[in-house]
Amino acid sequence: MLARECKNELINHIIPFWDKLEDNENGGFYGYVGFDLKTDKNAEKGVILHSRILWFYSNCYLVLKNPEYLRKAKHCYDFMVKNCVDRKNGGVYWMMNADGTVSDPMKHSYCQAFFIYALSSYYDASKDTDALNLAKSIYDTVENKCRDDIAYQEAFTEDWQLMPNDALSENGIMADKTMNTTLHLLEAYTELYRVSGDKNVLHSLYFLVELMLEKIYDEKNGKLLVFFDKELNEIGDIYSYGHDIEATWLMDRACDVIGDEHLSKRVAAMNKVIVTNIADRAYVNGRLNNEVEKGAVNTMHIWWVQAEGVVGFYNAYQRYGDARFLDIARGIWEYIKSHIIDKREGGEWFSQLFDDEHPDGSKPTADPWKCPYHNGRMCLEIFTRM
Repeated sequence: MLARECKNELINHIIPFWDKLEDNENGGFYGYVGFDLKTDKNAEKGVILHSRILWFYSNCYLVLKNPEYLRKAKHCYDFMVKNCVDRKNGGVYWMMNADGTVSDPMKHSYCQAFFIYALSSYYDASKDTDALNLAKSIYDTVENKCRDDIAYQEAFTEDWQLMPNDALSENGIMADKTMNTTLHLLEAYTELYRVSGDKNVLHSLYFLVELMLEKIYDEKNGKLLVFFDKELNEIGDIYSYGHDIEATWLMDRACDVIGDEHLSKRVAAMNKVIVTNIADRAYVNGRLNNEVEKGAVNTMHIWWVQAEGVVGFYNAYQRYGDARFLDIARGIWEYIKSHIIDKREGGEWFSQLFDDEHPDGSKPTADPWKCPYHNGRMCLEIFTRM
């Protein structure tokens, strides 16, 4: 039933919502839909949003084989290749205007990661070797411009000079390096290595997995650290439930693609601790709380945290055979159906709910961060796994 319901949600609700946002005048997809479900056709177009849309339609095609999904992916790909790639300095920009001109030329490792991720999947769907070559080129740029001796630096000017990491700093913390960027570079390199078999990418992927195991994992507390200075010393006191549960299955996926049995066992041991702690600490009344900062629990219920919870706990059930994890995955899905899915005509998923399950009307339905990546991927993962 879970697989059937996720497939139905994908085909009959999530995909139709994003289909309507295709911009046939300026290319790409419209970048903003308010809580009131009104589309702003003049809004900026996030490069992360477009990368995630490209990934989404590419994978919908790969799983469901509907040629319309591949056409949508190509429409997004054409916009990004034409407008978002810096042919002079390398990499992709942060933000575009509605007409495709550059709005914010910042280069961010996180943004590069998602474009690599999307291009790799688009190549898998389309067999367009130009997409794969571009993915490899951006990978080379990240390795040459962003990686230091310790980890990956994050925010850069258009010509790759370091700048403050405002885009991925939050909670009043200005971080030089983050678990979030490390995780999504790992995710991107996993997909790039899967489709290319490139040994250089494999070496970088090993580096990222070891970084997660040895530097970012807090073995004492059974969680992942979030914010760091340049030397990868922790700053702040954050426990991100959503990123932790997402990281478990993405780390497992990386190990599956790498095919190193010893590495897989090390990661599995870490992940079992992380998943168990999320089950014990974050799963309350059928849904996942958001995070803990300095001991204070944030009980906001975020759309992407719930989606990653379903995948993460179902993955844990498959890996460890503990029926409790399957029950939690199903419980979160029931919560999503009852509260997170926006049942208004023309709606998709609410961005976040307060503790009383009332949706936060200040949060839009689509914007540079609110995308079909987490919830669409949840549906694809559950459908294909089951």
